[in-house]
Amino acid sequence: MTIEAFADTVIPGERRFPEDRAIAGVAEGGGAVTSGALALLTSEEGGFAALLPTLVVGLNDHAQAWADKRGVALDGDVPPFVALGFADRTRLAAELMAPGHPEQELWVPLAMFSFMAWDTGADRHTVEALAAGHPGLTAMGFAPPGPDGLWRFPEFSYRRELASVHPLTTAKGDPA
Repeated sequence: MTIEAFADTVIPGERRFPEDRAIAGVAEGGGAVTSGALALLTSEEGGFAALLPTLVVGLNDHAQAWADKRGVALDGDVPPFVALGFADRTRLAAELMAPGHPEQELWVPLAMFSFMAWDTGADRHTVEALAAGHPGLTAMGFAPPGPDGLWRFPEFSYRRELASVHPLTTAKGDPA
């Protein structure tokens, strides 16, 4: 729940259900959590799974200290970071990721993985993510593959050819 709350702080989305506490519900549509941030962070490939319990303790310790310093009473039914209001979560996350913060190297990668989940759908194959209506890819207008499952781009993305094809490039696009 704490990691989901952090991911939602980085890229907010709407609540999954009315009692959802991890997602603050400050934005319409799906955010980092519904884009698969937790799946990506807990995947073997991500390399974060073993570190997550330590990060959860750290986030909650920082959240409790944040609240204590400001005289904010936190709801004890949820972890301290989850209990913070969205504005306080955002301020705390910004403080933790600020240049010069002694733990910046822990929090920035956590945020980066949250962004990665939203803007790439990295927890699953892109075709599957698009078919499921992945929030980030959909919001960005990521083009679906052709009927054969491959992406082809008949127009140049900059609306002009940026460089000529090398004369020894094969018909399949292989370099010489």
